[in-house]
Parts: sequence; C-alpha cells; structure tokens
Amino acid sequence: MSKKNLDWENLGFEYYETEKRYIANYTNGEWGKGKLISDPNVVINESAAVLQYCQQVFEGLKAYTTKDGSVVTFRPDLNAERMLDSAAGLQMPPFPKERFLEAVDQVVEANLDWVPPYGTGASLYLRPFIFGSKDVIAIKPAEEFQFRLYATPVGPYFKGGVNPLTLRVSKYDRAAPRGTGHLKTGLNYAMSLNTTVEAHQEGYDENLFLDAATRTYVEESGGANIIFITEDNELVTPKSSSILPSITKRSILYLAENHLGLKVTERPVKLEEVKNFAEAGLCGTAAVISPVGKIVKGEEEIVFPSGMDDMGPTIKKLYETLTQMQLGVIDAPEGWIRKIK
Repeated sequence: MSKKNLDWENLGFEYYETEKRYIANYTNGEWGKGKLISDPNVVINESAAVLQYCQQVFEGLKAYTTKDGSVVTFRPDLNAERMLDSAAGLQMPPFPKERFLEAVDQVVEANLDWVPPYGTGASLYLRPFIFGSKDVIAIKPAEEFQFRLYATPVGPYFKGGVNPLTLRVSKYDRAAPRGTGHLKTGLNYAMSLNTTVEAHQEGYDENLFLDAATRTYVEESGGANIIFITEDNELVTPKSSSILPSITKRSILYLAENHLGLKVTERPVKLEEVKNFAEAGLCGTAAVISPVGKIVKGEEEIVFPSGMDDMGPTIKKLYETLTQMQLGVIDAPEGWIRKIK
C-alpha cells in the first residue's frame, strides 16, 4: 500500500477530498442499507430541514497508524453513543451503534493511503454527521435524513502544535442553561464563529466561554473542553450541563487517576479562582491536549506558572500517555483501541 504524496509533517487542520465516503438514508421510518460512494457532493432540496432549521448533528474521531504499522481508531464506540444522544436531542432518528462502527471501519479501509504514516504527528480525521434532508417549511422535524461519514488527513488543530495558547474570555455566550450546549450539533458552533474571528483578529488563539446565566463560571472553549492542574497535582475540570461531554477529556480523567495517580475533580470552577491553578489545557479530538499559557479578560491577564514556552509537567505527562496509547507505543485500557488493519 502506497501513501499519498503529501507533506505529512506539515499538514494543517484543513479538508482534503479523499476517495470514498459512506452514506445511508432514512426514509419511511427506517435506515436503508448504507454504501461507500465516490461523490463528495450532497444534493438536497432548497427547503431541506438542515438548511432551514439547522437540524444536524455530527461527530469527530481519528484513525492512526501505530508503531507496528496497524491502522486503528480510538474509542469510536463512545462517538457512536454521543451521536445517539445528540440525535435524540434534536428529534432525529438514532443511527445504530454497530452500523456507526461498521461505517467508520469501511471508510478508513477505503482510504488507507490517506492515513498518515506513524511518527508524522498527523492522523486521519473522520467526520460522521446526520442531517435533515426532507423539505420543511413549518418549524418541525424532518421526516427524512441522511447519515454521511467522510475522512480527511489532518495535522494539529492549533498552529504551532503543542505550544501554549493564549485564550480570551469571550464577551459572548456559547450555550444557554437547559439548551443544546451538551449536544454535538453545528448550531452550537455557528454562534461561536463571530467571536472566534474576533479573537484571532485581536491576536488570541481561542475563546474561553463563561456560563451564560451568571458569567461567573468557566465552561469551555469554542472547540474543546478545559482542564486545570493544581500545585498539589489535582486535576480539576468544570462541571456544567451546557458543556459538551468530551471523549478525549473522559479518557484524560481516567488516565490522570489510574495511570498518574492524580486526584480528579469535576465541579463548577469560578473564573476568579483560575489564577490559583498551576497548569491548564484544552482537550478534544481535534486538539488532543493543547497547553494554555495565558487567559486574558479585558485588562486582566492570568499567566499560569507553567508559562508560555512549554507544556506544564503534568499536562505533558497526560499528553504523552494519551498519544502513546493512540499510537500503540504503550498499551491502552481494554476496549479503547479498535484495530481496522
């Protein structure tokens, strides 16, 4: 098997059109048989529910080439389960877990020459999504849907890889209490586009969102959860019903407690106490773990003791442990790695 002629070590987080993707259609109350296709284009009615009322959910996961040359995915069962929850929250039919996993396997196998080589720092990003394909005019759920899954090779989400980030406390809200913040749906990300562009124009890497009700508590960034490390090696992460439950963060919390011996606490975290933490990091499928060096709110700057030059020691251990498991350098807990080839 020959790989595509790409500069694997210098890939950005951008879309490349690969050969095959998977589709399945939901009509007459059931999902039809899925298949691989070559055409990357979607043809839908101008009044499709996804275009009119944003009825759409999606996932993100990665395939890796491991040290021994195998191709694997990392905890795809949890992505399947989260998509079930997201679909239920937007009145969409559940796409069965086993079919989700089969679709992931098929798309990776069909695009093996796009899976980046081991040691390049790149991976094959997989994007499953479901959208309302049936036309609607009244505000109501669609009656027909399409599940699609495509693949594209990617490098680090943030430019500069694992260099510490500077976050800006956003003046906008990401998600309302009892809203859709806990669902992985495009509408949550659409509202963050304006503030993300603003942050980049002002020289920041990302936004940090506070709770919409009181603007007192830390929630998450535009595309990742956040974790903090205390001076006495406790991992603290914000708890809120409007935070998207990250599979990467869930894995990190397990590794912190069971491999690194850290105390792990999920609780509401006030912005005013952030200055007392020793380290911070953003975590998610795209970001993996990206260290945070500084958080800025107006004229106030919080610079973590870990600094702007490198990862803090605990964040670094978590990053190395997680990525070495994904790449087959060290053994992962049972069930975390799904071997495809």
